[in-house]
Amino acid sequence: MDPIVPTERVRPVQVAEDTWLIRQFIHGVLPVSAFINSLVIKGREPVIVDTGSRPNRTAWMEDVFGLVEPDDVRWVFLSHDDHDHTGNLREVLEMCPNATLVTNWLAVERLAIDIALPLDRVRWVNDGESFDAGDRTLVAVRPPLFDSPTTRGLFDARTRNYWAADCFATPVLEATENVADLDPGFWREGISSFNRMNSPWHQWLDAAKWGRELDRLQALGITSITNGHGPVTSGMYVQEAYNLLRRLPDEAPFVSLGQSDLDTIVNSVAA
Repeated sequence: MDPIVPTERVRPVQVAEDTWLIRQFIHGVLPVSAFINSLVIKGREPVIVDTGSRPNRTAWMEDVFGLVEPDDVRWVFLSHDDHDHTGNLREVLEMCPNATLVTNWLAVERLAIDIALPLDRVRWVNDGESFDAGDRTLVAVRPPLFDSPTTRGLFDARTRNYWAADCFATPVLEATENVADLDPGFWREGISSFNRMNSPWHQWLDAAKWGRELDRLQALGITSITNGHGPVTSGMYVQEAYNLLRRLPDEAPFVSLGQSDLDTIVNSVAA
């Protein structure tokens, strides 16, 4: 079956030197919507971070390869193995013959049922390890919240931008470039709801250990946060985002929609 959730193509936005966020806007069945994002780092050795979703392949390819030539791509970093981050992985590796896939052992194992990755073109990088992309050092740093055990974020030591995979994301009402453009109350509730929903184990966190994990991230000196499902977080909002996540051990679990909600949606669509 074809996907039923409509998507809107929105232009890439530059978030740092040589760094662009590739964006697709997803209109859900509820009033709030979300992004499916990837990242392109244009430098001496260009990097593609995550590969979008399959239904958006044509637009995604045009946006990515409008910024960098396929033959010039040297690295493809995979933050985790969810389908909305790996949707065009096979095609990217075919189109970019000079690229090395940076991921980890578990991601390769989990993807093996869908794609036979060329292991001679794969580099395994674990949490805290780095690789040299010519004019910058890129560090794999696991975000504090995640929904896949394969998740690794990516910190660019040159621009101080951090790709946080799904962490720090928030739903939105329209295709906004920066969280500064959101109503502050809406953003605070959005980042709390999304991250509680995506990492329901937050309720079992030890507050002291959780605080040390956030301290580890803050010590990097991140100046902008990009992720797979939200606008850019920069300026004073970086600190505010840390503050919001620090509260999660004490926050109530996210309450998911139930059958009565589904009945209402189905009836409204049928009307």
